[in-house]
Amino acid sequence: MRLLMLGGTEFVGRAVVEAALGRGWDVTVFHRGRHEAPPGARSLFGDRTAPGGLSALAEHPGEWDVVVDTWSAAPSAVRDTARLLRGRAGRYVYVSSCSVYAWAPPAGYGEDAPLVEGASADAEQTDYARDKRGGELAAVASFGADRSLLVRAGLILGPYENVGRLPWWLARMSRGGQVLAPGPRDLPLQYIDVRDLSEWILGAVERELTGPYNLMSPQGHATMGTFLEACARVTGGAAELRWTEPGVILEAGIEPWTELPVWVPPGSDLHDALHSADVSRAVGAGLVCRPVEETVADTWDWLRGIGGVAPQRPDRTRKGLDPEVEAKVLAAGTGA
Repeated sequence: MRLLMLGGTEFVGRAVVEAALGRGWDVTVFHRGRHEAPPGARSLFGDRTAPGGLSALAEHPGEWDVVVDTWSAAPSAVRDTARLLRGRAGRYVYVSSCSVYAWAPPAGYGEDAPLVEGASADAEQTDYARDKRGGELAAVASFGADRSLLVRAGLILGPYENVGRLPWWLARMSRGGQVLAPGPRDLPLQYIDVRDLSEWILGAVERELTGPYNLMSPQGHATMGTFLEACARVTGGAAELRWTEPGVILEAGIEPWTELPVWVPPGSDLHDALHSADVSRAVGAGLVCRPVEETVADTWDWLRGIGGVAPQRPDRTRKGLDPEVEAKVLAAGTGA
């Protein structure tokens, strides 16, 4: 198979490229040149946000079986690229997001749930949800429903993460001491290891799947307990988890999801949206999810291998809890 990866040097794109190379695919990576592409892939350079930024693609004579695109800013960039490639590629995979569903999606929502309104394939950058939906519309407009695959990912974790969620927890655990652990301990989580996401995408391409798929683990594949205990264990066991009731955390003014990455309180709209999607369609189409312990351990190995400091996307907010706030809550004796 011949793959054109748009991006391909960081996190999701890089994992897709490595998985494709592992399958023996011929891989071309179109990127800005800020980071090296994985060994074995050829590079084309350009910036989709700049005038003439697609010229390297336009002038290249190549054709591809599939294009994979992870773009999350202005939908017009997806529109322009898809238009350019529709006669030179067999199908278009757009890595979208479960954020495209109208707020707030009910627990157990499937791919037929209502979608966010106001999105357009021609739009400049607005907000994340409408940008991702606009990207979907752009892909389908050029490739049609029969040649496009919309991968609505949820929380993505694993090696190369540049968003700051799992790396923050690992760094916090490695410092040791008492750690504010947001409960309940058995709170079910949904996420996808970036490598499982990549393998599913490539398998879906080989099987010529089309349409939208919610792409994350089945609910309860991991819990806050199994997740944080794995983080504490792989970093050396110096951290002592202090399980704390959701009400105590919220009363302290701590923001779910950002200050305590991954965690959102049970029973909230945010939890239903992020950790309770119906993924039966993806599971039926071959989704296999590795254990949370493997995701955590491999991410820790990667993090140590690059000196312990994860890269950070400049267009994403920094995650994590202020140590003084954490200490104050713990000192109040609120562990549960």
